[in-house]
Amino acid sequence: MNTRPIRFYHRGQIQEVQGLPPTTTVLQWLREHAHHCGTKEGCAEGDCGACTVLVGELQGEQELQLRNVNACIMFLPSLDGRALLTVEDLGSSAQALNPVQQALVDCHGSQCGFCTPGFAVSMQAVYERHQAAGTRPTRQQLADDLAGNLCRCTGYRPILDAGERMFDAPAAPLERAPIIAALQALRADADLHYRGPNPVTGAEDCFHIPRSLPDLATLRMSKPGARLLAGATDVGLWVNKQHKQLGDVIFLGAVPELREIRSEPFQGLPGLWIGAGASLEDAWGALAEQLPPLRELWLRFASPPVRHAGTLGGNIANGSPIGDGAPALIALGADIVLRRGDAQRRLPLQDFYLDYMKNALQPGEFVEALHLPLPAAGTQLRAYKIAKRYDSDISAVCGVFALRVEAGVVSEARLAFGGMAAIVKRAALAEAALMGRPWSEASARAAADALAQDFTPLSDMRASAAYRLQVAQNLMRRCWLETRPDAPLSPAQTSVWQAVAFERSLP
Repeated sequence: MNTRPIRFYHRGQIQEVQGLPPTTTVLQWLREHAHHCGTKEGCAEGDCGACTVLVGELQGEQELQLRNVNACIMFLPSLDGRALLTVEDLGSSAQALNPVQQALVDCHGSQCGFCTPGFAVSMQAVYERHQAAGTRPTRQQLADDLAGNLCRCTGYRPILDAGERMFDAPAAPLERAPIIAALQALRADADLHYRGPNPVTGAEDCFHIPRSLPDLATLRMSKPGARLLAGATDVGLWVNKQHKQLGDVIFLGAVPELREIRSEPFQGLPGLWIGAGASLEDAWGALAEQLPPLRELWLRFASPPVRHAGTLGGNIANGSPIGDGAPALIALGADIVLRRGDAQRRLPLQDFYLDYMKNALQPGEFVEALHLPLPAAGTQLRAYKIAKRYDSDISAVCGVFALRVEAGVVSEARLAFGGMAAIVKRAALAEAALMGRPWSEASARAAADALAQDFTPLSDMRASAAYRLQVAQNLMRRCWLETRPDAPLSPAQTSVWQAVAFERSLP
């Protein structure tokens, strides 16, 4: 395999980087090698947003997509063929401030200033998206978009004020033509097989970036022990926090077939195909468009920068028992599509998980897609996430319920929980308590009681075992209250988060 430097667009030109360890992060390169220090390091785990940058990619031939991501957990080789923009690209003292910067100044949106570059970059992403669409976000939409940026000085109100004010100035989006031209030129580059020193052993590790599904399948067969990497939103922490050595890496983010989302019949019924490399943002957006009850789970699944980098396929393959993707997909009856060379096989997703952090992947195999049926008419779908924070937090319990009620009787029940066992799994006895019975308060109570036999949850820093079980039972009752035939309650009447008036939602 021929090696070459990492090539990407930054600061008005195509950059070439070689000789650095493959696990060098974008943040490390910016601060320690390029000496662009506007981008800050806060948590080094993708939580606080101080390191936020914009990454640009071509959509088709002429459309540029700019998304905010965390530079602290993004490995530099994954920038190959992309564009990198930082707070230095927004403006400087030598020129007029752009609308985002001016609004932050006018609204006193900077307190100590450490988080301000990250906020400015995230706000620029919002500004670019809405200017292109000819729309203007609500204050709540701004709050959702900034959920991945932490202000330790509690200056959120003036920052949101600035988010509204930036649209009052004459439109001044970033200049896209030179970025598009550079990315078009980078498309001619061959697949990347970047070699660099392991920072501990000194031996050479290789970071592979195939650009087609057949190339990926061939490479995976030849290197079954290489680490598969998508968004690095979890693996990045292995390196930063646990100091793990990854060895050889195969990056999936440049394979267009893996990023495809399309309508695809499922066993003769309407269905949705989500490529394993589709971002969490795009995948959950497609799910919520088809299934609106999943919208809140989408907004509360990590933060926008993490959703822009991470993938649904990676979340599923990771197999965390507290992951929020698996409960929804298992409740919907999804299949996982696996590929090994030219061979493809399918499993019900619920059968993919064997034990804690163990799955049914064979050597040389990888996740190609998730394929799910769209629920039939009459299906009641509810998704609940319980965590200590509303935004950007890990679930203590995640429960997703899909119930089909015909003539008042439960004809199908799929109840999937995360955080209740070593793997995400269905509540078999609770489902049995519902099947063939009237959808009534008594049935819901019987199902809630059965959860005590379905699960023996653990206690940890997020919740005790007793709390988890009580929460799961309460969610079953909440589902009943929201879907009962007579006088059902709206989610706004059953959600404590919607009952509390947050400062962020105040005018």
